[in-house]
Formats: sequence, C-alpha cells, structure tokens
Amino acid sequence: MKQDMRGILDRLLAHEELTREETKDILIGITRSEYPTEQITALLTGLQMRGITVDELLGFRDGILETGVPVPLDCDRYIDVVGTGGDRKNTFNISTTACFVIAGAGYKVAKHGNFAATSTSGASNVMARHGIKFTDDADRLNRCLNECGIVYLHAQLFARAMKFVGGIRKSLQFPTCFNLLGPIVNPSKPQCQLLGVANLDQMRLYNNVYRKIGIDYAIVNSTDGYDEISLTGDFKVTTNDYERVFSPEDICLRRAKPEELVAGATEEEAAAIFDSVLNNTALPAQKDIVVANAAFGIQVLERGRKDIAECIGIARESIDSGRALATFRKFAELNS
Repeated sequence: MKQDMRGILDRLLAHEELTREETKDILIGITRSEYPTEQITALLTGLQMRGITVDELLGFRDGILETGVPVPLDCDRYIDVVGTGGDRKNTFNISTTACFVIAGAGYKVAKHGNFAATSTSGASNVMARHGIKFTDDADRLNRCLNECGIVYLHAQLFARAMKFVGGIRKSLQFPTCFNLLGPIVNPSKPQCQLLGVANLDQMRLYNNVYRKIGIDYAIVNSTDGYDEISLTGDFKVTTNDYERVFSPEDICLRRAKPEELVAGATEEEAAAIFDSVLNNTALPAQKDIVVANAAFGIQVLERGRKDIAECIGIARESIDSGRALATFRKFAELNS
C-alpha cells in the first residue's frame, strides 16, 4: 500500500515511530518511483537524526528482500560472516578470509558482500582481483556450495532496491539507515551470522534485530573501534546465549598491533594478504586474527556446543592442513 509521504514526514517531525509494515511499503514505493527525490532525502535525514528503530530497519529489510533476487540454497544450515564497515581502519579482508577458513573446516558458508566503501578492498574487490565472476544463477550457486562449501553473493546483483537510493545516499554525504541494511539483506537468508560492528550502539540494535529475525548469531566489536575481532585489545561478543568481554589472552592468542591489520594502499596489497593467510605464510598476527573471527563463526554454527578453544583449534587446522587454501582454489575454479 502506498504510504502518504507527507504524513510520514509530519510524524517524523513529531518524533513518532513508523511500523515495520510502513517502512516496507515505503521501500517498495521507492522502487516504483512513487516519491520525489526531495521526500526520500527528507525521510532518510529525519530517520538519521532521530535514530532508526528495530521495526523500521526490519521493514526496510523486508522491502529489499521482497523486491530483490532470492537465492534458494540447498542447505539447511550455513553462515555469513560480515562487518558493518565504516570503522575507517582500512583492515585487510578479514571476514572474507575467515569464510574460506570456515568452509575449509567442513562447514557451509554463503558470503554476502560488495565493493569497498571506506577501505582499500571490500569482499567483492578481493574476489574480482582473483578473477571471480559474480553470478545470481541459483543452479551455479548451489553447485558451488555443494562442491566446495561456499558461495559468494555480490550484493549489487540481488538488492535491486539499492540503486533507487544510491544517488541520494551519495549526495547526502553522511551515513543513513541504508548503511545498516547490508549485513541483514543476504538474499539467501542464512540461519547463522557472525557480524562485526563498529560500536556498542550498533551491537544493541543488531542484537534486537537478530532476535526478531530468529537466527543464531554472534555480534563482535573490538573496544578500540574495529568492526571485527582485531586482537589489538579487548573485544565484546554478544550471542543468543551469552554476552562477554574477552581479551586476546582469554582465548590464548597474542595481541596484535594496528599496523599488522592494515590492507595496504592498493587492492593488490590487500589481495596479497588474503593469499598469504590461506597459504599459511602470513604474519602470525594476521593469521591469528582470521582464526579468531572464524572460530566465533564456527561456534555459532555449532549452536554454542563447542567452547571457543576447540573452535580456535578447528579454524587453525583448516589453515595448517591446507584445506582452507584448497577450498578457495576449488571455489575459484568453479567461478572463474
């Protein structure tokens, strides 16, 4: 049902909240070009100034998934590992590398990603750098998942609604609620997710979002501002079952230096770090960071039945045995 945008904006000015159904209808209306640019700009600005609610965010998610390309995967349980981005730390492709470590350990992964917005190399950058061809063909995606345990879902092929707000988001030059949607619009609707967030406000928001969606999850934030487990200091983890602050020493890993996480100045440099981790030739800190993030993803997949020490051992063995590298090579063969 088309929403009266004038009425919606009046309610925002009065600090009223919108329902999940209303924001879903607004999103669908945007894809049908039912609102002028000025009204969409006012809406996004108003929501950003007030702060978006869980139901409002979920409504936009519902609209994006409904108007996008679905990805039915022939698998009951798999994970996506993703960060919100925006921490401006320019780290190497930690989440993407961790996905291949998880898949190398025998679990299923559906990685959703895009080109970089604020860093040298996003997930799609490192994939393209290795000659990976993106696809939305369900048969090809399922073959890849069945043969090597991982698929890559390039966001621009699936979330068609995003192109309708791309110009507005760029012109606004500040983050909007659409920056929060990337981690929760994986078109395959994974049952498990490991999400890195840049601050504790985002952690609280996504914690409530995941509880309403009803999936198994872990949300991580490093207290010095990284949207992943950086091992540069303490980090907080919130899951379906627990909320805890860890130090690197708590999980028997060494502290890292910020410079050991940097992707470099070019896509080539970032891709070289990705390769070195899978080849087991990376700096010890780079390997440990990937192992730590992969381990918490494995714990989610295991529904918390394995302690983190065991999950770290599984992740480390995936690299040491060469299975993570073999998984990536098979993935590249299937998608080049």
